[in-house]
Amino acid sequence: MRFEEAHEGWNAGRLTQAQTGAILGVSERTFRRQIGRYEADGVDGLIDQRLAQVSHRRAPVDEVMGLVDLYRREYAGWNVKHFHSFYRSDHGGGRGYTWVKLRLQQAGLVARAKARGKHRRRRERAPLPGMLMHQDGSRHAWAPERWWDLIVTMDDATGEHCSMFFCEEEGTASSFHGIGQTIARYGLFCALYSDRGSHYFHTPEAGGKVDRSNPTQLGRALAQLGIEHIAAYSPEARGRSERAFGTHRMRLPRELACAGITEIGAANRYLEGVYRTRHNAEFAVPAAQPGSAFVPFIGTALPDILCEHHEQVVGNDNCVRFDGHCLQISADGCATTTSSAGSGCTAMSTTAWRSSTGPGCSLAMMPMDGFAAPSSRWLREASATRSARVQTGSGYALTGLHA
Repeated sequence: MRFEEAHEGWNAGRLTQAQTGAILGVSERTFRRQIGRYEADGVDGLIDQRLAQVSHRRAPVDEVMGLVDLYRREYAGWNVKHFHSFYRSDHGGGRGYTWVKLRLQQAGLVARAKARGKHRRRRERAPLPGMLMHQDGSRHAWAPERWWDLIVTMDDATGEHCSMFFCEEEGTASSFHGIGQTIARYGLFCALYSDRGSHYFHTPEAGGKVDRSNPTQLGRALAQLGIEHIAAYSPEARGRSERAFGTHRMRLPRELACAGITEIGAANRYLEGVYRTRHNAEFAVPAAQPGSAFVPFIGTALPDILCEHHEQVVGNDNCVRFDGHCLQISADGCATTTSSAGSGCTAMSTTAWRSSTGPGCSLAMMPMDGFAAPSSRWLREASATRSARVQTGSGYALTGLHA
């Protein structure tokens, strides 16, 4: 009903002010205001004068054009949330996320996203940091024509990335490295959640249950450290880490490209020096409860646990042969021997000891920083520096792959 008709009904006494306001969809008080404006200026008096006014909070045209030009020139293809974080931190921007998104959408630089469907109920986070850690890897073209594996060890309670680095291929050595960095930085944690990759578990049947009675090298190390190892049986079970990798695949290649990084060593330095800190500041959340489940690591040298252990037989010549190397054991039955391998082999620092009940001995192969090819300098210094590095936490915490 038009206002004139409703006003006529009220003026004729057929309607009360409350009834007329209800018909027009306004309150009785608003209708009384409209009566005065209508009788003074006619229908034009009913027009909201605020519609013709420019908001005092409206951004200057130059600011909007500068924002659009910045995105088009340096950040084309970035999602709005990623761009907004750099807009505020690197360019001193003061506008909110919604304002930036609307300006970019109006300029046709960002498409309007479809509404998200309802997600199934997500698992509750662990209440304390250090109760549950996620570890997973993702292979992606992180730099142009550079396919690397990104290994992430993440705390379930807060989402904080405790360790992340690139390597050529995910495996036992990379898992050891991520766990070692986490323990050196924060301490021992309670449980590790991972997929059923062959370096994590032995699975007799594809898609079946893991064989707990036949642990892998990683399973043996976790058991030695007293860390529970939990296997995930579906990608949905690893949803928290999968969503984190989705963010990394969207952001990291663009940031590395902006920094001009194409080599794995420089990429790892960028991860440790810039990206991990920025990501944790933006995405980590407070734990549900105060406190921490991390406990300090006290015991033998950490690399002596986070390494591959192989049992071998000591020959009559008091030597152990393994992987093409001959290791001499001293006559006293307990010695440390460093084997100098060729340039194409893996360097290893070995500790061999003779069993008191028979001829068997244990041979430990130590993965070193970055798992790179051996150098004569490391072979000379490994035994002298290994213990000191672990005690200060620098052996795993500060040394990255190909650093």
